[in-house]
Amino acid sequence: MPKSRRDLMDLLDRLAIETTTHEHPPLFTVEESQRLRGAIPGGHTKNLFLKDKKDRLYLVVAEEDAPLDLKSLHHSIGSGRLSFGRPELLMETLGLAPGSVTPFGAINDTDGRVAVVVDAALLSHDPVNFHPLENTATTSIRPADLLAFLRATGHEPAILALPRIAAAEGLS
Repeated sequence: MPKSRRDLMDLLDRLAIETTTHEHPPLFTVEESQRLRGAIPGGHTKNLFLKDKKDRLYLVVAEEDAPLDLKSLHHSIGSGRLSFGRPELLMETLGLAPGSVTPFGAINDTDGRVAVVVDAALLSHDPVNFHPLENTATTSIRPADLLAFLRATGHEPAILALPRIAAAEGLS
C-alpha cells in the first residue's frame, strides 16, 4: 500500500523540513494548475514519469513551462529513447495516479527503481511547488529541502541542464 499524504508530511517533519500546503480542487494538467492555483509563490513544475526500452524508469522534474526536448532528453540522462510510463507502473513504483505525479512519490519507491532527474533551472526558484502525493493540494518547499528529501528516500537526484526545444527563428 502506498504511503499517504499524512505519511509524507510526517517524514518531512522528522527531517525538519518546513513546507506550506495549499488546498485546491483537483488539478490534472499544467494548464489547469495555471488557471486555478491562485497566488501560490515560487516555481511551478511539470513532472514526467518516463521509461526507456530497457525498462529503466525516470522521474523528470522541470519548470512547468520549460519546452523540454523529449526526443533528445535521453542523451542528457544517459538512457535509451524515452516514452511515458504506464499508469500501472507509475502506481506500482511511486504510488501515484496520473495527474498527481510528484517527486514526493520517491517516498514510495523503496526499491530505488526510479531515477530522479531535476532540471537545474528549476532550482533557481524558491520555493518550488509539487502535489503532496495527491492533486488536491500544492506543497511549497525550498529547493535544498527538496533535494534533502529525495536523498533521505534513497534517491540521489541528477541535477542537469535539460535540453530545450529551440524556438523557430524568424517565425511569428
